[in-house]
Amino acid sequence: MSETTQTRAVMAPPGTGTPAASGTAAQDRRNNRMLGVMLGAVFMALLDSTIVNVAAPTIRTDLGTTGSALQLIVSGYTIAYATLLVTGARLGARNGFRAMFLSGLITFTAASLACGIAPNAPTLIGARAVQGVGAAAMMPQIYSLIQLRFQGAARARALSLYAATIGLGVVVGQVAGGLLVSADLFGSGWRPVFLVNVPVGAVLVIAGLRLLPQDKPAHPKGLDIAGLLTLTAALLLLVVPLVMGREQNWPLWMRISLVASVPMLIVFALVERTVERRGGAPLVPGRVLKTPGLVSGATAMFFAMAGYAGFLFSFSQHMQSGLGESATRTGLTFAPLAVGVATGSLTWQKVPGRLHRTLIATACVVAAVGYLGIGFTMRSGGHGGFALPVLQLVVGTGMGFITSPLLTVSLARVAPADAADASGVLTTSAQIAQVLGIAVYGSVYLSTADHHTPNASAHAIFVTAMLIVIGALASALAALKLPRKQMPQPSRR
Repeated sequence: MSETTQTRAVMAPPGTGTPAASGTAAQDRRNNRMLGVMLGAVFMALLDSTIVNVAAPTIRTDLGTTGSALQLIVSGYTIAYATLLVTGARLGARNGFRAMFLSGLITFTAASLACGIAPNAPTLIGARAVQGVGAAAMMPQIYSLIQLRFQGAARARALSLYAATIGLGVVVGQVAGGLLVSADLFGSGWRPVFLVNVPVGAVLVIAGLRLLPQDKPAHPKGLDIAGLLTLTAALLLLVVPLVMGREQNWPLWMRISLVASVPMLIVFALVERTVERRGGAPLVPGRVLKTPGLVSGATAMFFAMAGYAGFLFSFSQHMQSGLGESATRTGLTFAPLAVGVATGSLTWQKVPGRLHRTLIATACVVAAVGYLGIGFTMRSGGHGGFALPVLQLVVGTGMGFITSPLLTVSLARVAPADAADASGVLTTSAQIAQVLGIAVYGSVYLSTADHHTPNASAHAIFVTAMLIVIGALASALAALKLPRKQMPQPSRR
């Protein structure tokens, strides 16, 4: 029996056989309902990565936070999420995808409640970090379950919906954040942006208990504690000074921390190589990184998502602090972006497979053109007029034609047995990109905007947009190194 068949058999509920063999209408319906639960969790987790952007000015006023504390409230979730994603994938392979998904979902939901009732900034930052821990336990299991429960056209459809949900969750967070903050339900201000997760999470937990298959991995992998510690240290050494440095006037310890992140990343790479050479199970296995398209796909994803996250954060600040717009107006400004993301995510499969690499690279350039146009349009200090929604649509369409096909193409040649590790690598790249995008581009905007007068803020958003354009073009160059054509996954005997 091939390793692929063994793994699929392990995932099947008792008495059902493998998913391929039991392809009955009843099983298909069950799988589709299971997919609905998982996509609901994806949407909720990704929504929370950006919903705070629009609420940030209100949180700052209500809690009296500093700029650096505000950035930690926004990015603290993603820091924890990004740092622990690969470990979450490993724990799923070791302890069962269902168990890790549900434990992560419960943790995320409970932490959302803690965020919603947080009395001060430190409590909110801590609760956001716990949210990130829950998301890191939950999210990697979703791709693994899709790989192992769906076959052929059904798998392609599931992956497309998964990628579309990722793209939409990020941008719909902006719109939902604006509406919830402006509604000021029962005088609660910003708190509903977190509390809305509680009933949704509870429903998903109940549905998950019923619909997710029991599983017992046949080949559990050990935990790479040394890799986890060195990777976490490297990320914290890099991100903390980027987030807090501007407001703290770059004290010596922050500059040392920033420089030290580079050798720490080298130490992490050496630790991983040593673990693998000794027959252990590194966080990032070398054979997974050698999969055609994975590294170039992760690189393209990194630059694209860093610019996207940085743009959402900076533009939200410009709209509210620079132009004095309401949270509702700010959120609705991103509606064309959501339309573009949905359009690209749900139509890219109509393009022939041989053109997918070109499609992704072209989409990166399209997004760059949109960012460029927004920068020049907003430079004068105005509200952008009719050009702004058109340019938002351009950016969103570009991102829709980037994220969905990039996820699929990058993972197309990954063996099912490596699905958890590969999805962890790619998703970690995207999440680290969002952390650094908010830290770097957000710091550029905040430092350039000075006192948030309209002219200063307009200049700041222009400068930030120009830097994001450079990143989008770097994403296009990385996409050109993807495989020319997707290949079917071979069974390894």
